Amino acid sequence: MHDGKYILFFIGALGAFNGILLAIYFMFLAKRRNLSSFFLGCLLAALSLRIGKAVLIYFDSDLPEIYRQIGISSCLLIGPALFFFLKSSIDQLTQVPRSWKYQIGALLAAIVFMGVVYRYAPNPEFWRKSSIQVVYAVWTLYIIASGVVVSGLFARIRSTSDALKPSEKWLLAIYSVNVAIFLSFMMAYLIRDICETYYGGAIIFSLVLYAMIFIHLYHSRTAEQFYVVPAKNPVRKVDDATVMNLVTTLEQQMVKGGLFKNSNLTLSELAKSINIPAHQLSQLLNDNLGKNFTSYVNEYRIEEACRMIAQGHPFSLEAIGYEVGFNSKSTFYTAFKKIKATTPLMYKEDLAKRSDASLVR
Repeated sequence: MHDGKYILFFIGALGAFNGILLAIYFMFLAKRRNLSSFFLGCLLAALSLRIGKAVLIYFDSDLPEIYRQIGISSCLLIGPALFFFLKSSIDQLTQVPRSWKYQIGALLAAIVFMGVVYRYAPNPEFWRKSSIQVVYAVWTLYIIASGVVVSGLFARIRSTSDALKPSEKWLLAIYSVNVAIFLSFMMAYLIRDICETYYGGAIIFSLVLYAMIFIHLYHSRTAEQFYVVPAKNPVRKVDDATVMNLVTTLEQQMVKGGLFKNSNLTLSELAKSINIPAHQLSQLLNDNLGKNFTSYVNEYRIEEACRMIAQGHPFSLEAIGYEVGFNSKSTFYTAFKKIKATTPLMYKEDLAKRSDASLVR
């Protein structure tokens, strides 16, 4: 291996290693962990595995075939992780939508099935042809879907004449770098004679991505805005009468329409129900009600849960949580305690004690 290859190997290996470290940080160690940071970690992990495989195989083609299998399998997760990260950031999602769970389950099942039933070593042709075609088709679809998501940022600029926020620039930059990585791999797949571009280009692009994330980590102003994109986006001030009308309409949609019971409800969907942009709804909640989207929706859910408990609903407490729109028992209990300063069980027991006391009197 000549000096140039040593340097390229060092850069590529360092990029893959840094990516794994950052993935662990965003998924498990970041101070402001949320759904978007988790999927950013997943994106970095998938990219790092793919880049790491490319580096290892390029400089030592005699490595066990399992490395190739892992590298190709990780490609199946890059596109979905990018889409879930962008969507959860822009829509301020706090829970994984049910449709995403189905997609994630299907992708993981496909990886396990191919890895067990069609292992690379005895089935190299399957992985080089059929498998890789499916992987790139899925990657392409999610790249397109991610493009649709980020195009909404430009739609907001056209409608409000506002400039992109630093956080939005980060999202666009991450999407652009991922498109570049995708194109380098796609070109290598379509034109087999440019494997040098395939490995070198992907490594450089991945290092650019990691460099941007490192800059984010050490840039306090950007770090504050990175995860919740539209929440503090400035909008035009509206008069008090318009605000009151919007709040009243919003309450009607929440109560009469029962929107809060939708466990996959997003800021964008709620905004559509009252015909205003998502960033304007976020501003309305923050400036006029002093709440963010999650707190606003959870208050309706908890009030409905309290009503069901008070009426002696036959459902279990956990079932009531699901009925009013929570995706899990833990999120229901956490939100209940935050809003009511007690647990659902203690609330129920307290109601029973009051009822018994009133009967004694």
